[in-house]
Amino acid sequence: MLEASDHPTTPFAIRVDLGAIFVSLELGKSSWLVTSLSPGSEKMSRHSVQGGDIAGLFGCFTSLRDKARAREGRLFPLVVIQEAGLDGFWIDRALKQEDWIESHVVDAASIAVPRKHRRAKTDRIDGEMLVRTLLAFKRGEARVCSMVRPPSREEEDRRRLSRERKVLVGERTRHINRVQGLLLSQGIRGYRPLRRDRRACLDELRTGDGHPLPKHLKAQIGRELDRIELLMEQIKMVESERDELAKVNDNNQCSPVVLLQGLRGIGAEFATVLTQEGLFRHFDNRRQVAAYAGLAPSPWKSGSIDREQGVSKSGNPRLRTAMIQLAWLWLRYQPDTALAQWFHEHVGARSNRSRKTAIVALARKLLVALWKYVTSGVVIDGAHPASR
Repeated sequence: MLEASDHPTTPFAIRVDLGAIFVSLELGKSSWLVTSLSPGSEKMSRHSVQGGDIAGLFGCFTSLRDKARAREGRLFPLVVIQEAGLDGFWIDRALKQEDWIESHVVDAASIAVPRKHRRAKTDRIDGEMLVRTLLAFKRGEARVCSMVRPPSREEEDRRRLSRERKVLVGERTRHINRVQGLLLSQGIRGYRPLRRDRRACLDELRTGDGHPLPKHLKAQIGRELDRIELLMEQIKMVESERDELAKVNDNNQCSPVVLLQGLRGIGAEFATVLTQEGLFRHFDNRRQVAAYAGLAPSPWKSGSIDREQGVSKSGNPRLRTAMIQLAWLWLRYQPDTALAQWFHEHVGARSNRSRKTAIVALARKLLVALWKYVTSGVVIDGAHPASR
């Protein structure tokens, strides 16, 4: 039999002797859910703010501070956490303008969740989980989550050029495929919508049975060509802005884009993507570089089980895609480098599957080498300069 003193008292869900007000934001299109844990309070509180109402959000924060001061007799700072999502980073920038608010943006995929087949998920549960994650992060617990380093306004604006160009090129490809598909249904092959004489060639086309193009089909293809020409003009404008931006950096020195273009096999677009998507950031070591691109290995070890799962794919997908493509080009245009020779020695006469696995490793090694080249001036062994 347990005595009365042996029965534990009702435990608090979270410690309440805090030196700050911990707040999580669940950001929706129509409303924002504010979940907070304040000093002197045993429970989390929840408040709703209309989506996009930053003034209402600050009003909610002020109310939380006033209530905490009424209980404890002093004002407390706020520590706020939100997930990286569709709202971007403007809320984080607005919060950091206030000296009494410490703001963090977390990678939602890095937060540990119950591994049940089915688990409850609501904004209320997610808000409480974010607060507990923030508390653990501030206590210094390792690997509790991965915080995102928000780019500055200038950094975010620069990388729009390469992203917009990719979207425009994709739209142009879809229109080209549509034109070629329409003509193929009439038995016509080999038409090139990107040629300068595309209009004249269209008038000369004949169907597979020797007839001119039908009236409405020709009109439809003409409208598709109008869209293609508009996209081609927009792509030229974006590329012109990209090349102008790459001439000098903020310190009036040779920009990383120009340095990368100085290597054979790296053109303007690859150099811009590598710089604006990854190499503009500060990294302490090569492991951080590989991890940011999602090219770091992910081992699976448990007991006697020891195997590799491949790369983590947890980083920047645009940078990772560009590096895989550049790795194949590197083998073609820089065959005398130590990296290319390592690839050939490692692969040898193996299957295509082994080549695909090895090219990922080459992409990781190449990214680290380019990072050292841009930041420290370490020349890649055996690399040839671009021909002018």
